[in-house]
Amino acid sequence: MTIQTPKGAFAVETIKIPYYTSSVDLHIDKKNLEAVLYPRMHRYKADKSEEEIVRDALANPIGSDTLVNISRGKRRVVLVTSDHTRAVPSRITLPILLGEIRKGSPDADITILIATGLHRATTEAEQRRMFGDAIVDNEKIVVHDAFRSEDMRRICVLPSGAEFVVNRLAVDCDLLVTEGFIEPHFFAGFSGGRKSILPGICSQETVNENHSYRAIAHVNAAPGVTAGNPIHEDMVYAARKVNVRFILNVALDGEKRIIAAFAGDLVEAHEKGCEFIKGLSRVPAVTGDIVITSNGGYPLDQNLYQSPKAVTTAEACAGEDGVIIMCASCIDGFGGTHFEKLMLSGTIHEISEKLSRIPPKETIPEMWCAQIFTRIMKKHKIILVTTYLDHELVRKANMIPASTPDEALAMAYEMKGKDARVVVIPDGVAALAVKQ
Repeated sequence: MTIQTPKGAFAVETIKIPYYTSSVDLHIDKKNLEAVLYPRMHRYKADKSEEEIVRDALANPIGSDTLVNISRGKRRVVLVTSDHTRAVPSRITLPILLGEIRKGSPDADITILIATGLHRATTEAEQRRMFGDAIVDNEKIVVHDAFRSEDMRRICVLPSGAEFVVNRLAVDCDLLVTEGFIEPHFFAGFSGGRKSILPGICSQETVNENHSYRAIAHVNAAPGVTAGNPIHEDMVYAARKVNVRFILNVALDGEKRIIAAFAGDLVEAHEKGCEFIKGLSRVPAVTGDIVITSNGGYPLDQNLYQSPKAVTTAEACAGEDGVIIMCASCIDGFGGTHFEKLMLSGTIHEISEKLSRIPPKETIPEMWCAQIFTRIMKKHKIILVTTYLDHELVRKANMIPASTPDEALAMAYEMKGKDARVVVIPDGVAALAVKQ
């Protein structure tokens, strides 16, 4: 039996599954284990330090002048960064970006704008963990609030027909810079780049329509796909309209360390990063009766709202009626009141039917995650391994709760038989499952 792991081919009996800030052990009989799928990025070794990688990228921008030169003469600068749900290593990247801007414009008035999308506000404690005390104590930080209409500015109509309404700080500045990281994304193709603007700092109405039932259901709204993807196309159009002048996006390994960085033009630098990630994230879509995965641990596994990302990867490997086991701490609960209400509102088919009737301009916040969950659950039972989310609520959300991977696997064997083939994708967010 060939087991695909970072260290070669050998039988695996105990597999560590990322979970919250650590991991949980999965114990499995090797006769059932069809494959363990790790993206190559988890064993990629950079030949420079994280800081050196970032500085090299900034010194050699893609399709752009350097940030130092672009900053010259700019007085009001907005630097968009990610929120507490993303693993952007801002403790490393932000000080370097701020330094480059101030080299070009020593007296620049810089605002760090946290792109929350429709997520809850990032707390000060979370900011200190993400950015470090020096930045929190000495820099101007604004947390985007998509629900404050007075903070927004209408710009135009997007290609999809959606109204583009964005945080006015991005419009009123002399220079707009964004930072983020790139990984496969379950309906935008890849994260990073243009996503800092849409959904990052847009109004709830713009985010909702960009994530409408019709857009999510599009055949090209899929992991690793940007060509012909209407969600991606709206995002790029929006970012260009507010004149994002410079981006810094990084690639991360399984330990959330920087292994590559891409700086420069909004589109060109992001595309280079996506090419790099695609090359390292691809894994064969090995079919299993049971597929076990996770959201890669903290921060993406802190709520159920983020979990369809890995479940979508598992779906690509699940055979007909295959069982999916998702490990996610959900320490922050469902992750959204609208999402929670939808997930608890009825049977799988009732929820799906309700969502399918909602026109784009009436899109309910967070409904896209319920849409993806119900689409998958029509074909596959989902066992959710969580020690923080109330198990009765998990049942009401049409999933099966478990406290450990082993407990979940025992349940899955009851459903699929003791000889079931098992595929394990320890980090389902980092992996891009491709049919061979």
